[in-house]
Amino acid sequence: MSSATRLYKAVSEKIASPRSTEADLLLEAALRLQRVQGNWEARSLNELDDALRYNRMLWTIFISTVTKAENPLPKAIRQNVANLGIFVMKHTLAILAEPKPEMISTLIDINRNLAAGLIARAA
Repeated sequence: MSSATRLYKAVSEKIASPRSTEADLLLEAALRLQRVQGNWEARSLNELDDALRYNRMLWTIFISTVTKAENPLPKAIRQNVANLGIFVMKHTLAILAEPKPEMISTLIDINRNLAAGLIARAA
């Protein structure tokens, strides 16, 4: 079991709503990315790699979950999340190939917007 999966499981057991758990994890990933972006000149390569790896592991879980046939979400939502996940993966590779702080904003925005939607639905 990957560290992101273990983290997801541990957090989800403490919080009643799976949507809240997912939102919290997305916000954590956005915060990690924002810290790297905000400290771009002083960052180490490991810091960028770690933030991107955390985000990638989280999105890998989302993609694998929504692509399972037994997932109860409507097909259109599942497809949208999968497509968004594929975009996140491609954009992450672009950042790794040519790191620029402004490129990280896209991932931060995606995570925050999805988290906001999950929080609104959980309420």
